Amino acid sequence: MTTGTRARVDKLLTDLGVSATRTAVAAGSRWLAGTGGSWQARSPIDGAALAEFPLASARDLPPVIAVATESFAQWREVPAPQRGALVRAIGEELRAHKDALAALVSYEAGKIVEEGRGEVQEMIDVCEFAVGLSRQLYGLTIASERREHRLSEQWHPLGPVGVITAFNFPVAVWAWNAMIALVCGDSVVWKPSEKTPLCAMACQAITQRAIEATGAPRGLSSLVIGGADIGQALASARELPLLSATGSVRMGRAVATTVAARLGKTLLELGGNNAAIVSPSADLDLALRAIVFAAVGTCGQRCTSLRRLIVHQSLADTVLARLRGIYSRLSIGNPLDPGVLVGPLIDEHAFETMQRVLGELRARGARVHGGERFTRGPAGGFYVHPAIVEAAGDESLIKEETFAPILYLIRYEDLTQAIALNNAVPQGLASAIFTNDVREAERFCSASGSDCGIVNVNIGTSGAEIGGAFGGEKDTGGGRESGSDAWKAYMRRATNTVNYSRELPLAQGIRFDVD
Repeated sequence: MTTGTRARVDKLLTDLGVSATRTAVAAGSRWLAGTGGSWQARSPIDGAALAEFPLASARDLPPVIAVATESFAQWREVPAPQRGALVRAIGEELRAHKDALAALVSYEAGKIVEEGRGEVQEMIDVCEFAVGLSRQLYGLTIASERREHRLSEQWHPLGPVGVITAFNFPVAVWAWNAMIALVCGDSVVWKPSEKTPLCAMACQAITQRAIEATGAPRGLSSLVIGGADIGQALASARELPLLSATGSVRMGRAVATTVAARLGKTLLELGGNNAAIVSPSADLDLALRAIVFAAVGTCGQRCTSLRRLIVHQSLADTVLARLRGIYSRLSIGNPLDPGVLVGPLIDEHAFETMQRVLGELRARGARVHGGERFTRGPAGGFYVHPAIVEAAGDESLIKEETFAPILYLIRYEDLTQAIALNNAVPQGLASAIFTNDVREAERFCSASGSDCGIVNVNIGTSGAEIGGAFGGEKDTGGGRESGSDAWKAYMRRATNTVNYSRELPLAQGIRFDVD
């Protein structure tokens, strides 16, 4: 099957406009060979080699930053609604190539067909959001304490923006950042995960076609595919006033420290250790559907995947039995096959990490249901049965994020305890409660409720809409991407005071008379 996999991926890349010569660096419209070590992109479906090329190294970054800086200087002068026209064109390119790009996501990230299509649709949706935003980059008019003075705020383009993304959303998270940055007047330099480089090449090709069709500066979108050295080089680059990074907490800390040392800005979306509470009044049929998607979708490899299920003790045995029954019937296998709900882990390292954690849990006496390797998937891929672990709630491993389909089931007695369990981890991304009690719902959403950036009622932790700001607190990094007023991260604020009088009154009534 592996030979066929590569041939099909080559056909998809051709359809998407990617050159047959794979290179790791795109300085705007110029594709350049990387000067780093050799790299082989592989499909998690069957381990097939999809492409070979040298990665970028930090030495390859200067021409990329130079073209991004030059293009920014031109782009910031373009009126925002005209910048929106470029993003509209990118959205149209995505619509025209939705099926091909979605299939590439499935081949390279291992997502089932529905999730691959959903991810590309998310890109299209954020393009639409950004086009509307291009006419709504509002400032403020502020009442001045001085006569015949106008006090106001304006928002201006910030500069070239660095974007680092992870393998699990190989195209959508880039679009969240890039489409907003483009309408805000910025250029973008993207470092994707080296585990999903071909998706990034396809996005660069799609974006470049739209740039050329609209006559926008050619260096607005650039690409560097490499390892941690590229990430650190981006973090060190003073030419990039903002670095948006999605990935592990460890990576985020390294990036944040480096950017802070040069007084730059970061937008961080890091680890998640997400919980859902099931209260006695919950609609169990609804809750179970949401729980299963959140726990096993993308094989548990979403930052918003459900990892902790906090169930009232009166329901815990029932919920556990029903979940085990659903898990036993899950369709696991090749994500391209119709009806499959759970595809592979991204690679062998992810599989070994999952098995190590489950082994430690068993050694500590935890009851583990499932978690073993699924052997009927395509050879060369790492497929697993999702696991349910009965836990007390205070084990140290529960406080760590294992990027795999492990769901901890924890029992609680009252809502105060449940909320405390929800908040008792270092991460603070997504949370949910299933209840038909309005008091419980409102308390969970209140200041004394969930401490996460995403707080849901009667829906799961996974599957956010692009209209709301996405991100979380604590070790999740505090950043916000996509909707609401997240656009402000990509711009700089100027407070303007205009004196149209013939006097010079000072603020606070200060007198400073000079002869």
